[in-house]
Amino acid sequence: MKYELILKNISRFINLNQEEQDLYISLFTEKKIKKKDFLLRQGEIARHDYFITKGCLKVYNIDTKGSEHISMFAVKDWWSGDMASFITQQPANYFIQALEESEVLQISKENFDLLFERIPKFERFYRILYQRSLVTYIQRSDQNISFSAEDRYLNFIKKYPSLLNRISQKNIAAYLGVTPEFLSLLRKKMASM
Repeated sequence: MKYELILKNISRFINLNQEEQDLYISLFTEKKIKKKDFLLRQGEIARHDYFITKGCLKVYNIDTKGSEHISMFAVKDWWSGDMASFITQQPANYFIQALEESEVLQISKENFDLLFERIPKFERFYRILYQRSLVTYIQRSDQNISFSAEDRYLNFIKKYPSLLNRISQKNIAAYLGVTPEFLSLLRKKMASM
């Protein structure tokens, strides 16, 4: 069943009967994204929230100097989107781009609102999801302020072990807030320890 992964994901926090499962999956559409294609560009309105079923996405912004800052990678069985833009329907602060051939299940803002109306227990699910997202954001902000580059790299390895050989050093460096050259030196130093 193509929706098995998303149903398993939500079952960690809420239980659905068959009728609720059927309604839930009917609110999603499938989307395939080619490598380097965008789901969202900065300044656009986020019309969908995404559940990744295959591949890897990066969520990032670009500063006034043109440097890319990756806030997260989203892989299979993860949710992604620009939450602020999706909820408020204001312009997005982020780009969402595929780093690999990817597939997502997407829910529109209209269907998202309908979901809460038709199956109120989803308010619990999304509350938990958004709380966890906020905690992750706060931890990442704290790490960027107080952790060394080496510690940030070790945390990256712990959080995204499957990505080390799947994404470029340039993208890892943009996530860590260092240059690719610095990351290369850091990796060599750590390998020799």
